Amino acid sequence: MSHATSDRLLLLEAIPPRLLSVSLDGSSLDVLLDNLGGTPDGIALDYVNRHIYWTNMGEDWSKNDGFIERLDFDGSNRVVVIPKGATFTPKQMQVDAEAGLLYWCDREGMRVMRSRIDGSDITVLVQTGSTETERADERLHCVGIAIDRVGGRIFWTQKGPPNGGQGRILSAPLELPKGMSPSSRTDISIVFDALPEPIDLEWEAQSSTLYWTDRGDPPQGNTLNRCRFAGGKPGAPEILLSDLQEGIGLALDTAGEQAFVSDLGGNLRVVSLRGAGHPRVIRSGLGALTGTVLWRPSAA
Repeated sequence: MSHATSDRLLLLEAIPPRLLSVSLDGSSLDVLLDNLGGTPDGIALDYVNRHIYWTNMGEDWSKNDGFIERLDFDGSNRVVVIPKGATFTPKQMQVDAEAGLLYWCDREGMRVMRSRIDGSDITVLVQTGSTETERADERLHCVGIAIDRVGGRIFWTQKGPPNGGQGRILSAPLELPKGMSPSSRTDISIVFDALPEPIDLEWEAQSSTLYWTDRGDPPQGNTLNRCRFAGGKPGAPEILLSDLQEGIGLALDTAGEQAFVSDLGGNLRVVSLRGAGHPRVIRSGLGALTGTVLWRPSAA
């Protein structure tokens, strides 16, 4: 990886559990790490400290055995940052390298969480439930996450039951107010409600636009969506891409004005952010794909 010169996509395959590197046109694929174990799900890059982070939901999603790992950009020094027992089933994650923080959603843990980039100071920012009865309610499952550093807020999805039309995207300030518990925050706002099954999120700061995948039923589901914000308020959502096979991962290439989407059907697609041309499948026939991120060696 240290010798890569062209932009690539780093992609997590859940079955078999591997870390892949794919060219932006899909023509070449390399296996960077094999036998990851468990169910790898979310991936994020730290260009300041030159680290790749990824979440793993663990072997048994009914048990508290998820964890988060890290690898140096040159492919060395693989370490566990968040150990088993500290997070239930971690899903999408984000890195705020300038602040030295990791953010992630914990699905069966029903939490939005944060830590230092070395895994210390684990903090629960939002807690939607805590009992086994609540754990069975998929409306409380936190999945996708995005960070608006300029606006000082966090976005996350609560996906709801499969194709249930009860998914939501929510938002809250990055910092938990003093004297307020994660389970009783009064500063949470609902961005969108009654979505099929929203999954991963990305925030594009320059245009104040939120992007998300949805793995639910058509016409709103199995889609890539976006919504521009003005004055802190969301505008009408727009569907950029349809006909996914349970869309999960999302990587924005704003310089190239395109987005890449992975799905559980083993497909990797590219779509223009300008609405030009037609979306294309650039790679297919892979195992179930989860998280993806754009890797720019020139920025490292």
